[in-house]
Amino acid sequence: MKVDPEKCVGCAECLPICPQSAIKIRAKKAHIDERCSDCGACLRVCPNSAICVEHIPAENYIECTACPIKCKIKKSFFGACQRYENRNGVLERTIKLKTFSDVERILGADWVPEIRRPLITGIGSGTTYPDCKPAPHIVQSKVHGVDVVTVVTEAPLSYSGVKIKIDTDKTLGDEGSPVFFHRKKVGHLTTEEYGSKILSLGGVNLLTGADGFYVARLVADVANRKKARLKILNGAALDLQVGAPPIIDGKKDYLMRVGCGSATLGLFAEIFKKAADEVIILDSHLTGLLSEHAAGVYVGAVPSGVCLKFRRSTPGRYFGDHGNGWGGTSIEDPVKIIQSIDTKVAKSGMLILITETTGRNAGMFRLTSTGSLEEIEITPAAKNAVHTIAETCENSLVSAIYCGGSGGSARAGVTRYPIQLTYAVHTNKARLTVGGAPTFVLPGGGINFMVDVEKVMPGAFSWTPTPATICPIEYTMKLEDYLKMGGHREAIKPFTGEDFS
Repeated sequence: MKVDPEKCVGCAECLPICPQSAIKIRAKKAHIDERCSDCGACLRVCPNSAICVEHIPAENYIECTACPIKCKIKKSFFGACQRYENRNGVLERTIKLKTFSDVERILGADWVPEIRRPLITGIGSGTTYPDCKPAPHIVQSKVHGVDVVTVVTEAPLSYSGVKIKIDTDKTLGDEGSPVFFHRKKVGHLTTEEYGSKILSLGGVNLLTGADGFYVARLVADVANRKKARLKILNGAALDLQVGAPPIIDGKKDYLMRVGCGSATLGLFAEIFKKAADEVIILDSHLTGLLSEHAAGVYVGAVPSGVCLKFRRSTPGRYFGDHGNGWGGTSIEDPVKIIQSIDTKVAKSGMLILITETTGRNAGMFRLTSTGSLEEIEITPAAKNAVHTIAETCENSLVSAIYCGGSGGSARAGVTRYPIQLTYAVHTNKARLTVGGAPTFVLPGGGINFMVDVEKVMPGAFSWTPTPATICPIEYTMKLEDYLKMGGHREAIKPFTGEDFS
């Protein structure tokens, strides 16, 4: 990289972005020192285009191929990610390979086998309310010769909600957009995950708001795998049911994308090279261009002269946009993704395959002698490539995680010293389950957990017009640990497998 002093105004936008801290401001101008690995981060954030590529090649460097940036790492210096160092002309990882024993201490102790499963579940147990009394069922039995206690309750939780994962590459709306149920706001559209869109519904602020009844009912319905009809502001209408394909604007979606456009090229580069002279994979995250992509170069693809409209990230990887077109982009006519074709590089008769990350749509085009593109029938090799994408996709489904906070007053139904229960859960001396299903307990303070609703019996969740959702909770631990934390000794009953209702 080099700086044009005529354009540089010393705004310092590049300083916090430079991974190497290789830029300094001197006399109100940016200066780049020898640590620079030409990662290009400063170039992309400079508002005045004062930083550009140095056309005089650096000496004594190694080009790193660990990612698409391809840092030029000089002797005794690091790449932008700080993972690789040029040590006497050899790129070496800065951290040595670790075995499990190297990290085992960080992970901490796991649950002992005896407390992995509750003796009974909280489903149908009744509640501790008011929480000053012992939980409705506290049972004891021997597991592998060890005395074990399970404490169960159906806990009303104001701090609760669901995260719904919708497997689709279709655009549902703008991130952060409100989600409505019976015209009441119940949540928002949140971040995209790999091949999926996420809705965050519920939470204490919505549950205790003016429309809390609607929120509580919806959260319980979703957790119980019932159908729900939702609308995203200025976005899609959704018919969702956990375990079923999503219905988006009245159309059922069947396939979850195999990966972004870049990942799709990485997976099938060899097949694509046989299918066409150039392959474009349309995707709202990263649209891929085979001839430039590292995977394409690896399998021998040659430059095609094709230039795409989308903003270039790294070679062969272009940041897409969002819309109702192919691959969740705004491109409804696939040819429109092509901004230009350099006829000095491209050859007449060149074949271009354009498809999506699901293989749902595909088109094939031939470059004519006049430089225009004509659509032709997809060749058998191209059909095979598109079919391979579709066959590698997973079924599109709706799934959900119930999220709750059980670190409040409900702990009094378990022990006389509530903080001891919190400590026990976080140190794996007490296992928290929901309807018998394993939970993930969030680190930090409190007892905040998440559970896959498909692992909980349908109908196990409910709601009350306080409003709150009601969740079946179990704490399982060794009897000696339970008594040490101040457990309700007088409420313990032997577990014999009989009906405790």
